[in-house]
Amino acid sequence: METKLRLRMSNHDAHYGGNLVDGARILGLFGDAATELLIMRDGDEGLFRAYEKVDFLAPVYAGDFLEIEAKIIKEGKTSRKMEFFCYKVIEAKPEIVPSACDVLKERLLTTYAVGTCIVPMELQRKNG
Repeated sequence: METKLRLRMSNHDAHYGGNLVDGARILGLFGDAATELLIMRDGDEGLFRAYEKVDFLAPVYAGDFLEIEAKIIKEGKTSRKMEFFCYKVIEAKPEIVPSACDVLKERLLTTYAVGTCIVPMELQRKNG
């Protein structure tokens, strides 16, 4: 089971100098994708339990367009293990003019993670 989110980072998302977006914002987007997957799979938002791996591979800036991909890679009775990818698909170019952007020829992987969500006890009992 998979899902995909696509959105643009705004100036509000920038946390550091040079309009750099912090990694916590990306992890929040991974959480949103996990929530969607859990609703699709179990009919409930579930709870994020832990990340076992997070790699920040390239910077993200205000004005960049991102694709967030998530998929369930393992299902247990009480948990769902997921894999997350954040790709930059359009890159802001404010050094040219504030509204300038480039569509990237190839998506750029900015963040990769693996995490586990837990299924609520009520659903665990229901699903037996």
